[in-house]
Amino acid sequence: MTHEPKDALHAARRQLEAAGSPSAARDASALMDIVQGDAPPWTELSDDQMAHLQRLIARRARREPISHISGKRAFWMHEFEVTPDVLDPRPDTETLVEAALKHRFDTVLDLGTGSGCILLSLLHERPAARGIGTDLSEAALAVAKRNADRVGVADRVSWAVSDWFSSVNGTYDLIVSNPPYIALDEMAGLAPELDYEPRMALTDEQDGLSAYRAITQDAISHLNSLGRLMVEIGPTQAAAVSDLFAKAGLVDLHVHQDLDGRDRVVSGANLPRTDQ
Repeated sequence: MTHEPKDALHAARRQLEAAGSPSAARDASALMDIVQGDAPPWTELSDDQMAHLQRLIARRARREPISHISGKRAFWMHEFEVTPDVLDPRPDTETLVEAALKHRFDTVLDLGTGSGCILLSLLHERPAARGIGTDLSEAALAVAKRNADRVGVADRVSWAVSDWFSSVNGTYDLIVSNPPYIALDEMAGLAPELDYEPRMALTDEQDGLSAYRAITQDAISHLNSLGRLMVEIGPTQAAAVSDLFAKAGLVDLHVHQDLDGRDRVVSGANLPRTDQ
């Protein structure tokens, strides 16, 4: 028996709306794409495909992210593998990539690399550059390594298990990070989808600023002259993080906004002070 895909799509949307999905129509289309694979659009569905679709709907109804169901997420120029071991790459983070690419660099360090989406996107855009990605999670690094193969930059990147700079040697032209910046008292109000992501990639279990304190404390000793530190932030953290940058001796500070006009990236450089 075959099933009309438009009817299945409308039914999936209704089920997801009833389950409280905030993007039921888009989710239903994404699940249908997974089920249909490479088949032409609107190809009729078999009984097995309908059963598969129902299983996927049940997962999304429990608010499992579409990226976890599909195992991938589009970011910058590529589709990255996504698992529960890594933070789901988000469009806002592309602000960091875009801002970093306005500067020259031959070496880049990504602290807390997760899926590797930031580092690998930067290396893809700079074919002569080399990089290192660090993370506390060996499972996350395994995902990042596979993504390096996907992007085609595996020969220019290395990996290390490290608590921020603890296992890092040398200096770099660029240091980037999207650290855990959600304060503990904000966690209860987050969307249910975030329950599927690694908690240590979301919150520092404190005020949301402890990672920035650790990073800025040691950043200058790992930056080349004229090197730059760039971090993603929560939209209310620009002043606090900029202050940490300044106290650490970083200068030429800038705050970059995302496409929605929210503060998203703080940048500072290892430049000679002009007031000394």
